[in-house]
Amino acid sequence: MSLEKQRYINTRGSLLDLSVPKVMGILNITPDSFYPGSRFNTDSEIIKAAIAMSEEGAAILDIGGYSSRPGANDVSAKDEGERVLRAIKLVRKELPESIISIDTFRSEIAKEAVEGFGANMINDISGGEADDQMFDTAALLNVPYILMHMKGTPQTMQTNPVYEDVVAEILKWFSHKIVRLRSSGLKDIIIDPGFGFGKTAEHNFELLRRLGDFSVTGLPLLAGLSRKGMIWRTLDISPSEALNGTTALNAIALQNGADILRVHDVKAAVETIKLMEKLRREE
Repeated sequence: MSLEKQRYINTRGSLLDLSVPKVMGILNITPDSFYPGSRFNTDSEIIKAAIAMSEEGAAILDIGGYSSRPGANDVSAKDEGERVLRAIKLVRKELPESIISIDTFRSEIAKEAVEGFGANMINDISGGEADDQMFDTAALLNVPYILMHMKGTPQTMQTNPVYEDVVAEILKWFSHKIVRLRSSGLKDIIIDPGFGFGKTAEHNFELLRRLGDFSVTGLPLLAGLSRKGMIWRTLDISPSEALNGTTALNAIALQNGADILRVHDVKAAVETIKLMEKLRREE
């Protein structure tokens, strides 16, 4: 039996209404993210990208400094912190009302980003697995927490991932994590099944096909399909050619219950949401 889905999250004093799905724009402050079009490193590049995404309709800007592509090199906490905190400072100055998500699995970086630089929420690709202080930190900071499933680490996650039932196993994993987060006192949780993070293409398509099963949690659902390998490998193209495939799969994700689309291409995602909402309201 599904719970009624939570429709509002409190982003440090203002409510984000998810009754209509929202777009999260990706700002990677890295030299090696899998899609070159998402890498922003100079001050001017960061500011220009943030303004463009905001003007195109991004409700959230997700700032990360640790590439999570399969096989990515490890990045020290010092380097990651310097990258993301500088970027958050720039964006906050230029766009003071923006909702900023700090994409990190390190609690000390999340804490500084929120307390010292004004980030509004935490996006943790490890779901608390990489840092046992993350859940308590998120609860103490009282900000929304994106709980993502990943099997392994970015360095190992695509080394023969195996599931008997990928949806059932991830739902079970979520249920244990949600109980722990609630017991820590965290109020706003968003779940992300982690497309491409320790899953084969077959697992990813099964997740998308059965995305509606995650409504049983009653929590907002984030889908991060943008330019992923499941698209460009299936179509035998490159990540730079994968916008059309991304749009197609984002439409299916919305149809199956996604509340937030995490994307490189904000305008296309916003248009997809508008069309899907028109379709839904005409039914």
